[in-house]
Amino acid sequence: MAADARHQLTIDAASAAAGPVPVALVGAAGPLDTPQPLVSHGCWYPSADPTGEQVAFICDRGGVPQLWTGPAAGGAEVHLLDADPEPVTEVAWSPDGRWIAYTVNPGGGEHSRVLCVRPDGSGRRVLAGADAGSSAYLGCWARDGSAVAVTVAEPPSSYRDPDPGLAGLPDGWAERDGHATLLGGAGLGDVGHRGGTRDRLSAYLVDPDAPGSPVLLATETGAATLRVCDLSADGRLALLRRGPRGRREAVVLRTDDLRPGCVLRVADADPWIGRFSADGRTVWLRSDHEREFAALLAVALDAGGEQKDLSVLAERPDCDLELLAFTADGRTAALAWNVRGASELEALDLEAGGEPRPLGLPHEVVTRITRGGPAGMVLALAGSQRRPGVWWSAAGGPPVRTPWSSRDEDAVPPGRPPVRPVPERVIARDGLELGGWYYRAPGRGAGEPAPCVLHLHGGPEEQERPAFEPLYHELLGRGLDVFAPDVRGSSGYGRSFVDADLGTGRFDAIEDVAACAAHAVLSGRADPRRLAVMGWSYGGYLTLASLVWHPELFRTGVAVCGMSDFATFFAGTEPWLAESAAYKYGHPERDRELLRALSPMSRIDALRVPVLAVHGEHDTNVPPGESEQFVRAARERGLTAELMVLRDEGHQFRRADSRRLFRRTAADWMERYLSG
Repeated sequence: MAADARHQLTIDAASAAAGPVPVALVGAAGPLDTPQPLVSHGCWYPSADPTGEQVAFICDRGGVPQLWTGPAAGGAEVHLLDADPEPVTEVAWSPDGRWIAYTVNPGGGEHSRVLCVRPDGSGRRVLAGADAGSSAYLGCWARDGSAVAVTVAEPPSSYRDPDPGLAGLPDGWAERDGHATLLGGAGLGDVGHRGGTRDRLSAYLVDPDAPGSPVLLATETGAATLRVCDLSADGRLALLRRGPRGRREAVVLRTDDLRPGCVLRVADADPWIGRFSADGRTVWLRSDHEREFAALLAVALDAGGEQKDLSVLAERPDCDLELLAFTADGRTAALAWNVRGASELEALDLEAGGEPRPLGLPHEVVTRITRGGPAGMVLALAGSQRRPGVWWSAAGGPPVRTPWSSRDEDAVPPGRPPVRPVPERVIARDGLELGGWYYRAPGRGAGEPAPCVLHLHGGPEEQERPAFEPLYHELLGRGLDVFAPDVRGSSGYGRSFVDADLGTGRFDAIEDVAACAAHAVLSGRADPRRLAVMGWSYGGYLTLASLVWHPELFRTGVAVCGMSDFATFFAGTEPWLAESAAYKYGHPERDRELLRALSPMSRIDALRVPVLAVHGEHDTNVPPGESEQFVRAARERGLTAELMVLRDEGHQFRRADSRRLFRRTAADWMERYLSG
């Protein structure tokens, strides 16, 4: 191994001795706290000031996702508000304009904290998540800007001692593990490590001017999420989104006695599920309550937050309402529909009612919508031929690109035309219809079979979207086609499709990968002798599973942050994620045999081809040991297997240097084994 591991991309495949697998920590050779301009950059997660004239957003022009501000229209001057090299993940400008709250991931790992800063860059302070082992997540602002909601996840060791002050809890609450818990969720029991204990999630209201005196709103144990999505104008009601994936709920909570009122099921997707009307008598909700697809519901409430009536304001028979946002005056709702991966945008007048009004989009995918002044909207858009950017729409007018977002022509290197994918329909072996997108390498003739990489997304509940993906363009530039399918378990096709991979349905999902490979070949575009598979997170698991279930199908594979053995995954992952994963894959105790049968490590002897595993150094969702043990076992069997660990990264690769290094390494690997 080279003396300086930062510059070593992969380990030496020839050194296959037994024992721990040597890994190469790779990353930036120098500090990342000095912004270095990039030719093309992405801008996303916008939040406008009360006037709609300025926008706070996340941008990676300095190599790391950081907090910036810029004008919604006019000049292109932007300002960096936080120069620390900690990746920023969420942004929210206060309704009174005095503060900008945001979430960061220290060290690039999975733990996070919430900070706030004044729009001129002064007064920066930590609001939550500073304690060792804790994480904090951003919620909504109070309507007057006096406080911001945050959720704090605390490790079990910090709350094992019972609190003697929990006697006489209000209705709807119970004492569990020595703390108050809001009832109503569908729990699976204790799973995961740390002796069977689980993280505690607590939602607070924090005054940025006095962050040391938070006000408790709700507490839960083991739920994968707890987010405060809205507060009524009078502060009397709070709208919470809680529960692990597949079992999300919307809860209307009375803030005076912390008693829950209305409880309805909501879809996974975007956490910002709804908003109260100005008088607090209605909550508009994006929900799939008793439905196959999410729609816009109007829930009439009584004085105690209980449901009086429910009506449907907007729905489509075959696609989900994916994003929901409101103008600051509360008169108009913006609705983004997921139409088999692409977005369609509409505006609905909440006072006049009637049919939603279509709004044109310059690019294929909307990733976020938020208020932009009293009657305007700010949108984050992405397309298959552009980097993510921020667009501004005044009073329902056509979206206009902000001057500081990248131009379309900056998205790919000069001389390499961007590739627009085509949608695909695939019939699985049991007759289920699957979807996906096919990217054809430039210069390939219509009837010329090409080397092809199947790329599998994470989740499983994520979905392949026609958004700009630099990895795909890196592979396409090497003359490799890319087919990115949605196997069963993906979102965007209805609740039944999401649940089709539960339990033993996981075997069918593995078979879906083979069906997608066959589809690419039978269409005449892919060369059956030059197929590869790769994926991230759950897609990394599917990659390893496909290589050992279908060893004759692929020439090689690249697994990124993937699980290789469910027993070790459940023992090492975060407790909240273990509970959530038990719903998707199986309980680590009750379903032990099923999980063993589904684990790629249980079929490692079937592996026949080279494999590259990539992992983030600080990944606590899927610990790096999942990649290490698979690589070790493959090399012990005399196969070519390499492992790359990225420095200062977690489950997501957020730093530009890390992402570029990963893309080039993965493309080099694919080119080596598919093109010779």
